[in-house]
Amino acid sequence: MPLERFATSQSLTLGVELELQLVSLSDFDLIDASPDMLHLLERRRFPGNVVPEITESMIEVSTDIHGDHAGLVSQLHQIRDALVAAGDTLNVGVCGGGTHPFQQWSDRKIFARPRFKEVSALYGYLAKQFTIFGQHVHVGCTSGDQAMFLLHALNRYVPHFIALSASSPFVQRHDTLFNSARLNSVFAFPLSGRAPFMLRWSDFESDYFAQMERTGVVKSMKDFYWDIRPKPEYGTIELRVCDTPLTVDRAAALACYLQALCRYLLDGSESAPAESDYLVYNYNRFQACRFGLDGTIVHPKSYEALPLREDILTTLRKIAGQAEDCGATAALEHLYETVKTGSDATFLRREFEQSGSAEGMVNAAIRAFRQDDSRPPR
Repeated sequence: MPLERFATSQSLTLGVELELQLVSLSDFDLIDASPDMLHLLERRRFPGNVVPEITESMIEVSTDIHGDHAGLVSQLHQIRDALVAAGDTLNVGVCGGGTHPFQQWSDRKIFARPRFKEVSALYGYLAKQFTIFGQHVHVGCTSGDQAMFLLHALNRYVPHFIALSASSPFVQRHDTLFNSARLNSVFAFPLSGRAPFMLRWSDFESDYFAQMERTGVVKSMKDFYWDIRPKPEYGTIELRVCDTPLTVDRAAALACYLQALCRYLLDGSESAPAESDYLVYNYNRFQACRFGLDGTIVHPKSYEALPLREDILTTLRKIAGQAEDCGATAALEHLYETVKTGSDATFLRREFEQSGSAEGMVNAAIRAFRQDDSRPPR
């Protein structure tokens, strides 16, 4: 089936999707509660959209389309409050975090939807291991060509979003030494990583997607697990590298950072993206996953080694004007504080040390999700 026409969206509008953990409050392990949660939420007015995810111990929520930080964070608070209330009714905790620190993938149940069953049949145990939790951010584009430009122009900033959102340091009760271990699971899928370098939508549609479809490997854009992918039916690009943060305030800040960055790039403030930019892409991605804000990346144009923390701070300063134009100044202030105090991965490690258990760490994540403050309680 041909790729759908690229829908026209208002430039730089935002939508956020969050994959969230459903946790038993008796032992703090994941619980297969999404059918009950979805049934309960169907009977109540929900301020966004909520759908199942591939296993029954997770759900995905999404916002409406927003133009600025104030509207986005307000709706995310409403969504959070609705989820917490539903969880309290069912005695189920809801939290962020890119991985659950001790769940066993073999215990997970695939949600009874045809596509999830197909994915499970194709990928085997990887489907259950895909019980990981990410934040996806959609940015509106006026055309497919604009989408392809932004997709590739953003490649140098992907490590920023990995490091700022990192919240998955533990797997199977072990500290992985990664700040974002979640992305290692995504990389196991054959159609993950980076999109092919094309700047014209017509070339992507006819020269790439059409050929991939003829191979029988893909049927739609959903079959690609790229770090950033175009979504023609929405008229957006979708950033997919972020772990789900512990608070919705951080989720909103990350989304609006992306919005301001896109505005900066569309202003022509940097040289055009090139295929050669990707020479250092996987290395920079690894640095952000492994070391988080303490990583060191290589600039794709100059090949200069840059401390990731300093590169983020420099970028926050240089896009301050675009952030103000987008109504995202508060979002950048939140991220300045994140760079200063540390990511959610740092918070979770500290909670593990203080509580002495992975269960205590999950309990802290559940408490953090319920908070109105813009930072998890320290």
